[in-house]
Amino acid sequence: MTAVILGCQWGDEGKAKVVDYLSADYGLVVRFQGGANAGHTVYIDGKKYVFHLVPSGILRPDVKVLVGNGVVIDIEEFINEVDMVARDVDVRGRVFVSNRAHIVMPYHKLMDKAKEGKSGAKIGTTMRGIGPAYADKIERNGIRICDLLSDNLEDKIKEAYELKEFLFKNYYGISDIPGVSEMTDYLLGFKDRLSEYATDGERLIADSLKEGTNVLFEGAQGSLLDVDFGTYPFVTSSSTISGGVFTGSGVGYVDNLRVIGILKAYATRVGMGPFPTEDFGEGGEFLRKEGGEFGATTGRPRRCGWFDAVLARYSLGINGVGEVFLTKLDVLDGVGSIKVCTGYEIDGKVTDYPPACAEELSLVKPMYVEYPGWDGGVSGVSDFNRLPKAAQRYIENLELLINRRITYISTGCERNDVIVR
Repeated sequence: MTAVILGCQWGDEGKAKVVDYLSADYGLVVRFQGGANAGHTVYIDGKKYVFHLVPSGILRPDVKVLVGNGVVIDIEEFINEVDMVARDVDVRGRVFVSNRAHIVMPYHKLMDKAKEGKSGAKIGTTMRGIGPAYADKIERNGIRICDLLSDNLEDKIKEAYELKEFLFKNYYGISDIPGVSEMTDYLLGFKDRLSEYATDGERLIADSLKEGTNVLFEGAQGSLLDVDFGTYPFVTSSSTISGGVFTGSGVGYVDNLRVIGILKAYATRVGMGPFPTEDFGEGGEFLRKEGGEFGATTGRPRRCGWFDAVLARYSLGINGVGEVFLTKLDVLDGVGSIKVCTGYEIDGKVTDYPPACAEELSLVKPMYVEYPGWDGGVSGVSDFNRLPKAAQRYIENLELLINRRITYISTGCERNDVIVR
């Protein structure tokens, strides 16, 4: 059995909890894109774990995890996460990194900050060096895990850094920059530790499938941040949709791939870019406060608003999603009235499909349907029939609007606060 779990909004849908919950049925969990700009949070027995690179399936003692070739890796962050988990869980022989994965270099982070500071149209990057690392990858000028384990690391860094050093000094006006030897020594300080985890990731996946192991692929960020199909240019720098599984992990065609899309019961966004259903008033503030909507990586308050069925249908379609995991239903406890966007008005015309250009999407007028809220009773419920009737109706109406079955419903932050239908 193989499956992929994807966020189908702008990220922060609760992927880590979903991966942790579903990984009980899988032997290998693979992260296939993104970097340390994605913060995944899991609560188990009241303890909070925040992951940026390591798949949260590592918290299951019988599960192996792989950081795939499509991920750009902050090595120090990766080692810190492994050590964090190792304090509670035995990770020996269970954590792997593709030797083809690219490394986020110190100059990538510096370039991120320099470009964002100089740009007149800010994207809202997390400044973690993700975009510049992916740019170097595509320009065939990146440093990979296998380079760190080789004998010519310093030569490769020197070649990759030459133009950037010139730009820092002569274009960005930055003189306090790291040197080649300094960066080489920094990376070599992690060489022995990385050698424990580095492997041919694609072969690990192929062997696992051949042995009959169930494999779960997890995405980072959300589908509306996909570099091709998201709200470009206000997107991340990788393929966050289901198609990214194949290039980001090295797995070939998979029969009967189960695609599970995660949707939050409302909507949030971090950073700049269009957000048609954003609520700037009391409703948005309620969702932010009750949902704890602050970035796990940056601590930034998230922009909050209502469920957008137009973008949800679009996202589910480009991913080939067969079933939905709805999260954070409990956050809506106490909301008097719940809005859902069912269509857009653009220049006096109604459409049920989002425009490709971010500029156009930022100008649409959302058309809302309102549903009655409920006073409480959702938190921690594990039986659909025990939900307040208004909550049941809300979920059933969402199913009609998105034309998908909502198979799972998260009713709290703990691992087992889930309704299975």
